[in-house]
Amino acid sequence: MNASNEITLVNLAKEGLWIENPGLVKLLGLCPLLAVSNTLINGLSLGLATLATLLVSNTLVSGLRSSIPPAVRIPLYVLIIATTVTIIELLMQAWLPGLFVTLGIFLPLIVTNCLILGRAEAFAVRHSIRLSIIDALFMGLGFLLVLSLLGTAREFIGQGSILSDSHHLFGETARDWTMQIFDKQHGMLLALLPPGAFIGLGLLLAMKNGIDAALSQRENNNH
Repeated sequence: MNASNEITLVNLAKEGLWIENPGLVKLLGLCPLLAVSNTLINGLSLGLATLATLLVSNTLVSGLRSSIPPAVRIPLYVLIIATTVTIIELLMQAWLPGLFVTLGIFLPLIVTNCLILGRAEAFAVRHSIRLSIIDALFMGLGFLLVLSLLGTAREFIGQGSILSDSHHLFGETARDWTMQIFDKQHGMLLALLPPGAFIGLGLLLAMKNGIDAALSQRENNNH
């Protein structure tokens, strides 16, 4: 965040959700973002796991910031993040086994997500627990929204459905939540493959840049 701006709830929300969005501006965590976002449920699940990890790590780093020796701060961040992700993995394996299998290696790869380590170093270690929690919440939500939007678009274009495999995340009561808009055989397979992920993210980036340019032009015209 720009040091000249007062740190408020509104500013943190704008930074995380739009101005400094991790997926669309910082381009952090692209490996899991592109690999897992082939359905809405997969993208939403990884986004929630990332958000939970970010909340825990920011809170702990902020709470311990006065007692962390500078020489070991990065290893300590990694230890906190790795411990949190391991706990999430164990809980998911116990309560959401289908989702655990679906996310596979990309769940433990949250440990290497530059977003989490970056927020610990750039924000949490310099600010109060309250502000660090708010920062984690909005940065995590920004990342989650990109994952969910990309997952929704790829799932719809690729197989004509929305909310497929909802029961993996929400339990057996959600097994009938799938909305099949058109037959799977008429979907575009490219959308479900890695190239489709890159194309989809590129379109989201272009859309955001277009909106920013339009808002900037309107602001200049008003002045």
